[in-house]
Amino acid sequence: MLRLQRHVTRLGFNRYNQSRRPLSNVADYKKVNKLLVANRGEIAIRVFRACTEMDIRTVAIYSEQDMQHMHRLKADESYLIGKGLPPVQAYLNIPEIIQTALENDVDAIHPGYGFLSERHDFAQACLDAGITFIGPKPDSMRRMGDKVVARETAIQAGVQVVPGTPGPVRSAEEAYEFCKEVGMPVIFKAAYGGGGRGMRKVSTLDEVKEAFERASSEALSAFGNGDLFLEKFIERPRHIEVQVLGDKYGDVVHLYERDCSVQRRHQKVVEIAPAPELDPILREKMLSDAVKLCKHVGYENAGTVEFLLDERGNYYFIEVNARLQVEHTVTEEVTGRDLVYSQIRLAEGRSLKDLNLTPEQIQVNGCAIQCRMTTEDPARSFQPDTGRIEVFRSGEGMGIRLDSASAFAGAIISPYYDSLLVKVIAHARDHEHACAKMERVLREFRIRGVKTNVPFLLNVLRHKKFLSGVVDTYFIDENPQLFQFTPSQNRAQKLLKYMGEVMVNGPMTPLATDIPPSKIQPTLPHLPFNSNRPRGWKDVLNEKGPEGFAKEIRKNKGLLLTDTTFRDAHQSLLATRVRTYDLKKIAPFVSHNMAGLFSLENWGGATFDVAYRFLHEDPWERLETLRKLIPNIPFQMLFRGANAVGYTNYPDNVLTKFCELAVKSGMDIFRVFDSLNYLPNLVVGMDVVGKAGGVVEAAISYTGDVSNPEKKKYDLKYYTDLVDELVKAGLHILCIKDMAGLLRPQAASMLIDAIRQKHPDIPIHVHTHDTSGAGVAAMLSAAKAGADIVDSAVDSMSGMTSQPSMGALVASIERTPLETSVDPKDINQYSTYWEQTRQLYGPFECTVSMKSGNSDIYENEIPGGQYTNLQFQAYTLGLLDQFEEVKKMYKEANLLMGDIVKVTPSSKIVGDLAQFMVQNKLSPKDVLDKADELSFPQSVIEYMSGMIGIPPGGFPEPLRSKILKGKPKSDGRTGDKLEPVDFEKLQKELEEKHDRPMSEKDVVSSALYPKVFDDYVEFNSKYGPVDKLDTRMFLTGPDIAQELDIEIEKGKTLHLKTLATSDLRDNGQREVFFELNGQLRTVYVKDKEAMKEIHEHPKASKGQKGSIGAPMPGEVIDIRVDVGDTVEKGQPLVVLSAMKMEMVVNAPIGGKVKSVAAQKGLKLLGEDLLVEIEE
Repeated sequence: MLRLQRHVTRLGFNRYNQSRRPLSNVADYKKVNKLLVANRGEIAIRVFRACTEMDIRTVAIYSEQDMQHMHRLKADESYLIGKGLPPVQAYLNIPEIIQTALENDVDAIHPGYGFLSERHDFAQACLDAGITFIGPKPDSMRRMGDKVVARETAIQAGVQVVPGTPGPVRSAEEAYEFCKEVGMPVIFKAAYGGGGRGMRKVSTLDEVKEAFERASSEALSAFGNGDLFLEKFIERPRHIEVQVLGDKYGDVVHLYERDCSVQRRHQKVVEIAPAPELDPILREKMLSDAVKLCKHVGYENAGTVEFLLDERGNYYFIEVNARLQVEHTVTEEVTGRDLVYSQIRLAEGRSLKDLNLTPEQIQVNGCAIQCRMTTEDPARSFQPDTGRIEVFRSGEGMGIRLDSASAFAGAIISPYYDSLLVKVIAHARDHEHACAKMERVLREFRIRGVKTNVPFLLNVLRHKKFLSGVVDTYFIDENPQLFQFTPSQNRAQKLLKYMGEVMVNGPMTPLATDIPPSKIQPTLPHLPFNSNRPRGWKDVLNEKGPEGFAKEIRKNKGLLLTDTTFRDAHQSLLATRVRTYDLKKIAPFVSHNMAGLFSLENWGGATFDVAYRFLHEDPWERLETLRKLIPNIPFQMLFRGANAVGYTNYPDNVLTKFCELAVKSGMDIFRVFDSLNYLPNLVVGMDVVGKAGGVVEAAISYTGDVSNPEKKKYDLKYYTDLVDELVKAGLHILCIKDMAGLLRPQAASMLIDAIRQKHPDIPIHVHTHDTSGAGVAAMLSAAKAGADIVDSAVDSMSGMTSQPSMGALVASIERTPLETSVDPKDINQYSTYWEQTRQLYGPFECTVSMKSGNSDIYENEIPGGQYTNLQFQAYTLGLLDQFEEVKKMYKEANLLMGDIVKVTPSSKIVGDLAQFMVQNKLSPKDVLDKADELSFPQSVIEYMSGMIGIPPGGFPEPLRSKILKGKPKSDGRTGDKLEPVDFEKLQKELEEKHDRPMSEKDVVSSALYPKVFDDYVEFNSKYGPVDKLDTRMFLTGPDIAQELDIEIEKGKTLHLKTLATSDLRDNGQREVFFELNGQLRTVYVKDKEAMKEIHEHPKASKGQKGSIGAPMPGEVIDIRVDVGDTVEKGQPLVVLSAMKMEMVVNAPIGGKVKSVAAQKGLKLLGEDLLVEIEE
């Protein structure tokens, strides 16, 4: 294409041949045929484009770090320079640049902006070598580029200047004296460069020394000269700059002004041409002064005269940038003049008149805005970000111009150079429409892999003050709302990272068996579109409230069923691993076809913990999602009294807040129980549920055998007395919770009848596990004795350690007074879905080790879910042959503990002791005799200390005292001794730790499970909404060449195809290739096995204030502390340099330096550990 353009040019169709009249002075004309750009990035490409259109051959130079950079590929020729030099120094190496130009027949050099663009010695070196320099004469550059000399010249020309030093300041002491003389604030400026580098505002005298050192170092790094000068800092100015062009014949014109007031760290962020709402008279004065000053010095080529305009209409000259500016684009858009073309033609010897650049011919058309899109994180003080651009989709459309170099998928953003990614320019008829156009195009961009300032730019463009057109340089500092961002979801790329991780390193949730998830797609029962949901018991609850609801239950003639399929059934059979993804698919069918169910048990208990820990999904979202899909059936949950949904006691305000939020999220019935039937814990749970508006279903946890007169501890009187107390405490429903499946049919009849005789108006709900195989019989006996409700699971999820079969129960009482309103045909369809879905959870299938129920449960009394878990543990450890011994020892452990009620967490404590005894080959006598010298499991110690309550009959002595070995004992309710949680404080801590807003539900979850919740947030932040993946993808990942659709929200579906996984790279990573919505996407994944052989710099520990990480990628240039030093909060620790910017990392806390991981010259990534401080 470039060659075709040149061919057209040779035929005489060059659109830049704007004038046919003779040159002003043919003798001075020297045509440029081959041009080298002594720069990099987008400005190099910008110049190349103009040269191509002018039939000029182009040459690029590049550093070792820019080997893969786009600018070298856009040129006709490109040459490596600065081999072995630091990245910036490569582009400051004047002798090598000149040598490269001479060796390759270059006859002109364009300096771009930055680097050598304002170095008069570079311009002189070009001229000395016979090379045309595209810019001002060396003498003009010296006079105008040296900010101090430029001030003197402006004064000579009659242009007002800001008070400042007459020359460069050579030391901090000299700067200090100036500050004392003129007063504060002042500002340091680099004498030989701009762009905010080497600039530091100083507000107090104490800051002078540090500011001088940092500004000087920054200027030296950016421009090769660390000279600084000082000026009085003008408060609340607008920053107005005038674009000028001068020719070799003494003529100078302006191309109007730009407003560059939107700045941070003295760097321009948004530029506008022309300056909005600028008084026309004031504009003419500024334009006239700019031209006057440039004519005074005989200025040639392009330059920018910069002014500060205060609130009173006074303006002050501050500097001339003797080069092309980053923001030249907006001037080009509103004037229609190509400034790079003009620069080259003027350098060749053309006059302004030759180029039709006279005041009469230069007109402004509309308004243009430029936004500098950078790889900086505005949420972290604009810290530069580096890395690989994983996704890049640009905006475009009418009136939009994009100038870029590194903006493409796969580009590597290095820490060595400026953070500019894309210059986005919008041109419209006025400021308002240009803002609208700019906002639209920025919203179209999708950039993933590195942080950008796009959210900040969007906030600027929406701000009323900016839209008015008048802002000053304080605009960003005075509007903190500009830094309030809605975090980018980046869902697609995060999901690709997750699948790539699974493909390279295997499952990210532990799998218990070797059975892979099936490839089956479960068939959903047919459901007519828009069919009306039948009335259900939830409607009764909504209308009558909890008390009226309880009365309606007693009025009901048939047996009511609770379905546990959504929780306890899969807890018992599939390790609680069933995901919301599969629950919500069948939910509409349940709502429409099984509305006769009394309730769905779908929350609480282990599901809360497992959802966060292993399924990486939010249990609150599960509850709210199911509530929307099933609005007509009451929801039921397990609530562990003082333990809530955890395994320990919590402060009472945590219980209260949890129940309030659960009710708001859709929970109805709370089955409140205590693992020891400890009444104070039960009552506090009942109380908080009742106050939250929930239905209080108080549970007595059943153990023993009331039908066996030889078992005295847990007889009928024990249970009926406990029921009396619960009724007094204010229950709505009574539950018999038979966790281990010990309730035999005869015992069920006896217990229910005894309770019914004393409490005829209380609804009775019975729960059991079918471990013995007698579950259906026991539930039928309970129903005949007066139970109103029994728990069951759909057939394909029933039996063994789960609940009795729903289908069997329904069939057994058909055509009897107990007949239910649930249709057996609907149960069959429901069961078919779960029979297929269960195959997806093969990795957790209990039938690997458990082939049937077992009636020895009546002896060992192991609860259903725990029975499954213990057998799983024995299987995975290769100790299945010892499971019988574990069961026997479970019975003995229970007796050692005092024959206690065994429900989570007390059942786990007995299990821990049993395994401890098996592993250490201890008999019950050994435990009793050696208790004071054995190291018991922590759970046993906490139990004996009274942490979870007091068991019926008290603790066994002297065993308790021997186990505790003098540790404190608690003989009351632990929760009322605990300090209330400060939710506001916890919310702030979580938001600071995880850098995201936290809801009330998040805070409560953290109070319940601090580490589990932290891990979930971190996982979610890294891998996104993995709950949107189907179950096989979630567990084991996709196959190569597999295609799948992922619905991330209603109306938004990702179409994905896995392509390949690369061989191992030297850095221990593999690249995984995908096709997403038809576009190639790749992610890099660390191979965990390979990484064992590769050293990585440690990362700072998130959430620990004393563990201080690098706030940005960069190089360590100074270390201010040593191990053992005592530091104060705010004291400098380390100085980093990145993208030509220096940053001092200060101590966030006071304390003693424990370790220093940083080393001078070390190149670090973001969050790499720098220093550890002990408070």
